Amino acid sequence: MIKKVKTEDLRKGMHIVLPDKWFAHPFLKNEFIIESQSQIDKIARAGIREVAVRVKGTASEPRRAALQEAAPAPEQAPVCPPELQEVIADRKLPPEKKAKLVRQKSIEMMSRLMEDPSAENIAETKKGVADVVDLILTNDSTSKYLLNITSYDYSTYVHSVNVGFLAVSCAKSLFRHSTGHNMHELGAGFFLHDLGKVNIDLSIINKPARLSDEEMAQMRKHPQYGYEILARTRQLTEECRTIVLHHHERFDGSGYPLGLKGEDIHLYGRICSLADVFDALNSDRPYRKGLGPFAALKVMKEEMMFHFQKDMFEKFVMLFS
Repeated sequence: MIKKVKTEDLRKGMHIVLPDKWFAHPFLKNEFIIESQSQIDKIARAGIREVAVRVKGTASEPRRAALQEAAPAPEQAPVCPPELQEVIADRKLPPEKKAKLVRQKSIEMMSRLMEDPSAENIAETKKGVADVVDLILTNDSTSKYLLNITSYDYSTYVHSVNVGFLAVSCAKSLFRHSTGHNMHELGAGFFLHDLGKVNIDLSIINKPARLSDEEMAQMRKHPQYGYEILARTRQLTEECRTIVLHHHERFDGSGYPLGLKGEDIHLYGRICSLADVFDALNSDRPYRKGLGPFAALKVMKEEMMFHFQKDMFEKFVMLFS
């Protein structure tokens, strides 16, 4: 017998059947027995509200037991979903649909990386990001849809993808007539800007309220942590690792962790700062609703203008015109 079960009611040991379309879920198999809470969490993050569950009675208990005993260990999905490259290469997909699927698979990629930011996984993520960067650089119609942020979740991996799309698009505008920038490395720096949050206590990351001064002091260490992870794993150039270190610095010197000012902040860090603040203002938080794109830009202009390089901010605004 098959019955529908809400995602929040799933438990380990349940034999589930997911939709048969690959882009509907982040698993390599459509049917398997749940063996961990992380699998349930992935189902929830994929936006699946209920799934089909095989319940006792459809087969004899010995057969069910045999199925559970013989079930292989869950396959470790590649960090970069193969479907990401397939979607990018598919010339028949309409731009809006392509953008939606690229966003979905990019979020899946960042989610998997955050679970295990090893050198191997960072290197694999860089390859996926390079494909996304090429798409943004060469396909203006799809890029426009990528900027139409439809997910207002402020989870680290969703935020990382949003900032990646925004910052690469801004860099494209700024460096349009220049060949002096490695856009693949630059894009990797943007997508990985919050990597250091893997070293921050989850109770702080997921706190449903504003952080205390002590918690904020811990949170402000994440740029340094991210830089150190990339240095230790020997991923990204030193210049692009600096994106991770500088993305919370502010043009007026009010940022962190180094309190840099003006052009002492790396050019790439200044770009990432714009995208990071915009997405933070535009995203829902437990203690406030997101402002929406134009309201966020207005706040940045009227209340935070000294945080940013003026001409760069003007270029950023043009992305939404």
